[in-house]
Order: sequence, then structure tokens, then C-alpha cells
Amino acid sequence: MSRAVVRIASDGDAAAVSELLRAYHERTEAEKVAHDLQEFGPLAPAYAAEIADPAFPGSDVLLAEVDDRTIGMVILRVAGADAEIKRLWVDPAARGAGAGGALIAEAVRRAAAARAASLRLSVWDWRHDALGLYRSRGFVEVASWETRERLVCLRMPLR
Repeated sequence: MSRAVVRIASDGDAAAVSELLRAYHERTEAEKVAHDLQEFGPLAPAYAAEIADPAFPGSDVLLAEVDDRTIGMVILRVAGADAEIKRLWVDPAARGAGAGGALIAEAVRRAAAARAASLRLSVWDWRHDALGLYRSRGFVEVASWETRERLVCLRMPLR
């Protein structure tokens, strides 16, 4: 398998972004059920709306591709001195091509270019592989800004 290449999403990528978001939300909701955080049920309306219309005003949607196939995404939002990444997802069948690391590297590059002081994210505590990836890229655990239990908050200083 070739190495992942990252690019910014365009309007023509809406279907691919929707499918990545669907996989991300369905996996996350199933994990929440498995970890006794919620009962099984339909996706929350906000998540269903994201899938139906994957527009993120004020944010960059970055896509990872291998051999012209979209395999991953992350959403980067820069607001003032802070930047945040959300929805980092790589198709489980395509993991190992460096897409997660490439998406993080591009998010860091863009946040630094926008003069953000730091880049932050939150991740479920059971996602050990993701936590390892973030920590290997320089993110450190900080006091939580989240109200949902079991979310670990991480931050990377950029300047």
C-alpha cells in the first residue's frame, strides 16, 4: 500500500466526507454503548445532520488519500489563539498507511501557519491507539474542558 497524501476537501468530496463521518459516528456510538455510556439507538440528530450535509463553516476538512482512494479525514478549526481538531478518522481497513499521522501533521502545519498558540483535541479514553498516536506527535494531557465523562483532553503548544 502506498503512503497517504493529505489535501483539503472540495465541494466535490461531500459524498466521501459523508461516508467517513457515517463510519466515525457509527463506530463511536457503538463504542459508547459497549462502555455503558449510553443505550443503543439512532444517531443523535446533530450527527445525522453532519452526515447529511458535511459542511463545517469556518473549518478546514482535510482528507487522506492512498492511490486516489479517500481513506481518512480530520476537521481543523482555528478560532483566535486556539486550534482544534475533531473527527479524526481513518478507515480501519486502510490503517497502517500513515494517514493518521499525515492528517495530524497537516493540521499542525495549518494551525501554526494561522498563528494558533496551540492545537487541542479530545479523545475517548478507550481509544488507546489514537492516544498513542497523539502522544507520539507531541500532544500532552491537560485538564479537561469536556463535560462528557471518559474524554481525555490533549494539547500541543505551537509557539
